[in-house]
Amino acid sequence: MRRRLLLVKGQTARTAGARVPLRGGVEEKTGEVLSAAVLAERVGWCAALVSGIAARLLAEHWGGADVALLAGGLDAGGRKLPSNAWMAMRRLGWTAGAPEGVTVNDRIVRMAQEQAGRLLRAANWRVQLTAGVLATWPADVRKRTAEEWEQVRAAIPGGRQLPSGVIKARTRQIAAYLRARGRLPADVFELEDPPRAARMLLLAACDRQQATIERGDADPQRALLRLQLPTRPDPRKYADWTWVACPLRLPPTIPANAVLHLPTLCLHGGEVRAEVAYTHAVPRAQRMGHTVALGVDWGLNTLLSAGAVRLHGDGRLTALGGGAQFRAAGVLAKQHRLRRHSEQLHAKADHYQRLIDGRRPDPVLAGKRALLAEEIRHVSKRRKYLNDALAWAAARWVVDHSIAAGATAIYLEDLRSLEARGMGRALNTRLSQQVRGQIADRVRNIAAEVGIAVVIVPAKNTSRHCPYCLTVLRHCKAPDQPAVAGWKWASCLGCGWQGDRDHGAWLRIAARGLSHQATTAVDRATGEMVIRSVRDTLEAQAVIASPASKTIRTDRPKTGPTRHRTPRPVPRRRRAPSPARPVGQAGQRPEGLEPTDRSRLPRAAHRHQVGMTISTPARRHQPRGAALGAGFHLHAHASPPRWDTIAGAMSTKDRLAD
Repeated sequence: MRRRLLLVKGQTARTAGARVPLRGGVEEKTGEVLSAAVLAERVGWCAALVSGIAARLLAEHWGGADVALLAGGLDAGGRKLPSNAWMAMRRLGWTAGAPEGVTVNDRIVRMAQEQAGRLLRAANWRVQLTAGVLATWPADVRKRTAEEWEQVRAAIPGGRQLPSGVIKARTRQIAAYLRARGRLPADVFELEDPPRAARMLLLAACDRQQATIERGDADPQRALLRLQLPTRPDPRKYADWTWVACPLRLPPTIPANAVLHLPTLCLHGGEVRAEVAYTHAVPRAQRMGHTVALGVDWGLNTLLSAGAVRLHGDGRLTALGGGAQFRAAGVLAKQHRLRRHSEQLHAKADHYQRLIDGRRPDPVLAGKRALLAEEIRHVSKRRKYLNDALAWAAARWVVDHSIAAGATAIYLEDLRSLEARGMGRALNTRLSQQVRGQIADRVRNIAAEVGIAVVIVPAKNTSRHCPYCLTVLRHCKAPDQPAVAGWKWASCLGCGWQGDRDHGAWLRIAARGLSHQATTAVDRATGEMVIRSVRDTLEAQAVIASPASKTIRTDRPKTGPTRHRTPRPVPRRRRAPSPARPVGQAGQRPEGLEPTDRSRLPRAAHRHQVGMTISTPARRHQPRGAALGAGFHLHAHASPPRWDTIAGAMSTKDRLAD
């Protein structure tokens, strides 16, 4: 199998992962077929040995000096540390062996060192964050002043681009420690315990003496994973380790020419899952030079609103179509129901725990508490799967729209610093529970496959200014209620444009991204693209050109007839008489239902109603206009066909014709 990836001009190498279940294996020495349960048991024994060694390494080196030394990248002699965590820890002399009486090979220790080294390196960011918050501790923990925000962001590396929610969460954690202990913690190591080592096998830290993976020659969607596993939970000698061959059925998302890497094995629900990493060639996403881009705006009930904008050679920006919306009201409602159910279960479990702590051991209460704990885990798992499915569906929708529009860039609104406050308890909670971060990560993952750049754009004034003239918009509840305060419908007093608030927002986001694309910055570590600030000179160019067919809606004073005169005006109701009513049957009336005592028919819709945004009446809706034959009002109501009535009416007409 090839170990190197061949690239051509305009391509780049991308490493991704796919989850593949292990259905079983074969022990090579004896030829014994291992079922999925037996394979999971043996992988669990090996993972327990690795996690035990990693836990001892974390406990020994969980301190400021060791974490700073490992994260600094230089050893005591000033030499650069290797990028692999296990090699860096061995350079520093940090090692640990298996428990007494247990025999493991050197590759098992490597996996433990790799896992512990990754966790210690990741802790360095929390060390710097906690140190910055402690050095600039505010006078009022509940609210920082503008000067205190500037100080804390300057004290944290990369604090200018750090979401304020992260700083607030760390501040609340330190404040809880202060209330409990009466003093501030010295550092994060006093605030947090050593991280827990997961039960998994990082085979990427091994070589061919511990694990190999080969792709099938006849069928490229099949692969064979070979690895050494113990035959008992406490292997006493090297003979207790045997080679096991595990066939893999690769998903179709892995290209046939991709280079496979050793996977990571995890235990989940009694089965073994292999996180297979692979490297393949993809088109290179460009930082600038885009002419068609997709702007994406976040919403609450309407999760996403998106549309394409084209940049012409003369600098004009025009919208391509009317955009689209990703509505997931049903999924979000289910998500909020599960959240409320989880809160109730947590409250009841806490109540049982207080009762257990305040009396002698009670097996009945302990059993109820254990049952609630299991139900909480079940609900949490459902919420996780629902959020994951929603994030993948929304990301796939965004990338598909960009491909259909021929866009080479996707501009996402930056809402990392969005704070849910001042909108009521229910709405604040809904805003806090959104899956915006997961959707952004999934969009980057899918867009990288087709070479589309994903750029984060500042969210400043995207919903406040008009996309056609940059005038401050006036917001109301709905187009048919312009005097009622609201936020959904926007109208411009400058150019007369009006439309859905989210529609104007994605126009502004796409226009801002195309006009500021020369200022796009690329993170070297992660490859993420972001526009960090808005420049006034470029913002003045981020204006959508008004189409030729765009009409300005203005007030029309009643100085004359508002209806156009035609040679033969079409009546609002048919002038043909109703058919004779058969005895005992109801005939069909061409003008609608039976006449009512109302003097006139209501209008089907208000003249200010545009698009799909309408006001929601407080009382239960009744189809007044549709029921009286004047068209559709608010909703469309179709009556079911009544074949016996139609047959009776047809027979009556036949008799009259005779």
